[in-house]
Amino acid sequence: MKIEFAPMNVPLRRRFQTAAVLQWMFSFLALAQCCLAVFVLLALSDWWMLALLYSGWLWLDWDTPTSGGRRSRWVRSWVVWDYFRDYFPLTLIKTVDLDPRKNYIFGFHPHGVLVAGAFGNFCTESTGFSRLFPGLTSHLLMLPFWFRVPLFREYIMSGGLVSSSKSSLSHLVSRPEGGNVAVIAVGGAPESLDARPGSLTLQVQNRKGFIKLALRHGAQLVPVFSFGENELFDQIKNPSGSNLRTLQNQLQSILGFAVPLFHARGVFQYSLGLMPYRKSIHTVVGKPISVAQTSCPSSEDIESLHQVYLTCLKDLFEQNKHTYGFNDDQHLTFK
Repeated sequence: MKIEFAPMNVPLRRRFQTAAVLQWMFSFLALAQCCLAVFVLLALSDWWMLALLYSGWLWLDWDTPTSGGRRSRWVRSWVVWDYFRDYFPLTLIKTVDLDPRKNYIFGFHPHGVLVAGAFGNFCTESTGFSRLFPGLTSHLLMLPFWFRVPLFREYIMSGGLVSSSKSSLSHLVSRPEGGNVAVIAVGGAPESLDARPGSLTLQVQNRKGFIKLALRHGAQLVPVFSFGENELFDQIKNPSGSNLRTLQNQLQSILGFAVPLFHARGVFQYSLGLMPYRKSIHTVVGKPISVAQTSCPSSEDIESLHQVYLTCLKDLFEQNKHTYGFNDDQHLTFK
């Protein structure tokens, strides 16, 4: 394979953008393991008392990820996130104003390999979430497993990440004065295994838990589609029924998260690596779906609202697809 190396005269601004995304990739792929290793080494060293004190703090703070987290506006406003935004670049598009007196569930689609759009738009201020939606506070839901990793949990909570457990979502959308936005990558880990350029397959047909909680708490549903999310990485072919896909599904059931075998470009060359391609991401926030609070929603209530949500999601894609590079014959497929 011929390797295409990056030119030597790349502007410093672009080098900073690459460095910003590189540290983000490291955070997603290796920071948790490094934090755990540091904690273990600390516990086995002469500084074991610090590890013991942190363990006590961890025990006292155990429920924070399910109680709204502990965000830091300072961390969310780091300059590094501006370079992260400009690498792709990443844009957040508002279609209507949202009432800050209400709570919302944003259904984010597609998941992509590493949910870059969801992170950049809702865990940082680089695309202006607080400016576009004044009075609203965004929280991106993440697998509970990651909040059990010492030190790493503090970092991810600082950006607004919270546990994706039912109790966590309920806590957010039951706030009496409103103002909370819970962002859910509805397709979850299984959808990441289908994330590749051109893919429009969404794992949403049987995802109804967030619909039930929206009804129970009267939270407004908002479909969100991130155009370009699946264009960031290539993935080794793994069609349903293949040996690789079967193995990936088994690993997911054991580990709790998916293991997509993705690749794109490198840091100093453009032929192969784990860095995402420089592809534009346009995250469009749709119109809210009014939800009447129902303390004990029936299966019919859930199914009816779910169909309304799917229709609104499909309409959001169809209304914007020409603007962001999709053709007339390209449509969403629900699984």
